[in-house]
Order: sequence, then structure tokens, then C-alpha cells
Amino acid sequence: MQITSTTQYKILRLNEVKSLTGLSRSSIYAYMQSGRFPQAIQLGTRSVGWRESSIIAWIDGCKTAKQGVQK
Repeated sequence: MQITSTTQYKILRLNEVKSLTGLSRSSIYAYMQSGRFPQAIQLGTRSVGWRESSIIAWIDGCKTAKQGVQK
């Protein structure tokens, strides 16, 4: 997904990120801590979200890495 000036930016909440990635909450936070997943954005004192573009780029990167292994 290429971001252009006309692209609308969207913040995803945890349930949406879990649905898109197929990861559990604990896996998402473990990957974030190890630097292998996009960092969450603080939305409030007790709420976080992720940039949709970052999650899509991460998913695309996983697909590319798996394709490279299969070749």
C-alpha cells in the first residue's frame, strides 16, 4: 500500500490489529518489545492504537520474507 497525500490515515485498535495479523495480544506485545512489530501510538492514558499503514507494511514484509525463503 503506497501512502499518498490523498490517503486517509487510520488508527487501528487492538482488536483490528489482531484480526488483520492473526496474532494474539501477547504475541503483538512480545513482537513490539523485540522490535519486530510496529510500535503502538499512545491515544490516551489507557488506550493505544497502531497506524494502519505500519501494520499493512509489516504484513507485506512478512509475505516478502516468506516468499524469499520458499524460492
